[in-house]
Amino acid sequence: MFEFFFEQSTKKIGHPEFYSRESSLKPYFCQMDSRIPVETKDGSHTLFSERAGEHYHSIFGAVQESEHIFIRAGLEGYKNPVEELQVMEIGFGTGLNGLLTLKWAEEHHQPVQYIAIEAFPLAHTILKKLNFPTLLHVDVTLFTEMHSSTVRRQVTPFLSIHILHGKFQDYQPQSNRFHVIFFDAFSPDSQPEMWTVEGFIKLYNALVPGGILVTYSCKGSVKRALKAAGFSLEKLPGPPGKREFLRATAQKQL
Repeated sequence: MFEFFFEQSTKKIGHPEFYSRESSLKPYFCQMDSRIPVETKDGSHTLFSERAGEHYHSIFGAVQESEHIFIRAGLEGYKNPVEELQVMEIGFGTGLNGLLTLKWAEEHHQPVQYIAIEAFPLAHTILKKLNFPTLLHVDVTLFTEMHSSTVRRQVTPFLSIHILHGKFQDYQPQSNRFHVIFFDAFSPDSQPEMWTVEGFIKLYNALVPGGILVTYSCKGSVKRALKAAGFSLEKLPGPPGKREFLRATAQKQL
């Protein structure tokens, strides 16, 4: 199979005007090992990344892990009523968190604007093998459309999405914009450059006062980096196969 990589052009991806444009990072192709879906314990799929050396989701249950951490502790963990919930995901990957957000937004009639960063988008030949739309009873064309949204697109009455293809390190989000951040990069051991104090400061600044960041990792170095960036932390009980995970809150004033 082939996987996308990127060459950067002169525009910075995170410029305030960038949200209505296509990504400024230009893809090129590189031969990679094929990815075959792996069935996890709840029947949903995950993939194994040869590049990262680990799975995209928990083998104990991909859907139940994402629902537990990102939907219940993330979307439902933000308690302040808003007209449109602003969500950012670091590491769009298979699109499972985005699809669960779409389903949640429709069920709760809550408008959501979803921005995701992904440096290595998956080929459509791989995406069409994933069973998420079938298990979640969502039209597969919506799943495909989400992955193709390199400009902001209203995919349902309650969800608009924009995927930025590029590196997190090159992204400069607007300050005080987001209510919830899903931090779903590969692990700190696999991608230590993603889990830095500098990166978390950027995300802290991007959150509104009282905004939250959720991540599956509860590693000591991650906790220290989040605290150094200004977040207050909660350790919450994890999904099957994981004892704990983190929710970080931006306790700040405008």
